[in-house]
Amino acid sequence: MVSAGDFRNGLTFEMEGNVYQIIEFQHVKPGKGAAFVRAKIRNVMAGSVVERTFNPSEKFPTAYIERKDMEYSYNDGNIYYFMDQESYELVPIDAEVLGENFRFVKENELCKVLSYKGSVFGVEPPTTVVLEITKTDPGFKGDTATNTTKPAILETGAEIKVPLFIDEGERVVVDTRTGEYLSRE
Repeated sequence: MVSAGDFRNGLTFEMEGNVYQIIEFQHVKPGKGAAFVRAKIRNVMAGSVVERTFNPSEKFPTAYIERKDMEYSYNDGNIYYFMDQESYELVPIDAEVLGENFRFVKENELCKVLSYKGSVFGVEPPTTVVLEITKTDPGFKGDTATNTTKPAILETGAEIKVPLFIDEGERVVVDTRTGEYLSRE
């Protein structure tokens, strides 16, 4: 059990049949009246974020989220298969669970599969990935102007913006959280 007075960023707890993670919190002690805790919390299953106030003495059961490294093997329509690194068992995960940043993951990449009481609710891809550019406009000598970009299609089918000097066939490092080009490999 965790009390609202002991809230910390990243802590997960159960409330009203859902699992929430604290994004940010603030202990407020007004000049008049009782102290309270104002917190911004995310429903980890649905992804929605709400702001709520709590009495510091309120208690909630702690929720333990399992984060397991699994290798993305292949997909069959809307079902994506991940291999457990310890048991070599294939785990099917629906495409709705994957999220927008999964478009940068290619086969055989290690991802973190998030589950609560055996129910998978999210997949975190690696922070950065190295991908090959399959289609982009050609670069020219002297195209080194800063902050000037062009669209490029990656080997996974995702589209990002890259500097003008990048050509087809080059391998680039991409930040999966923002979808931004970081550097050439």
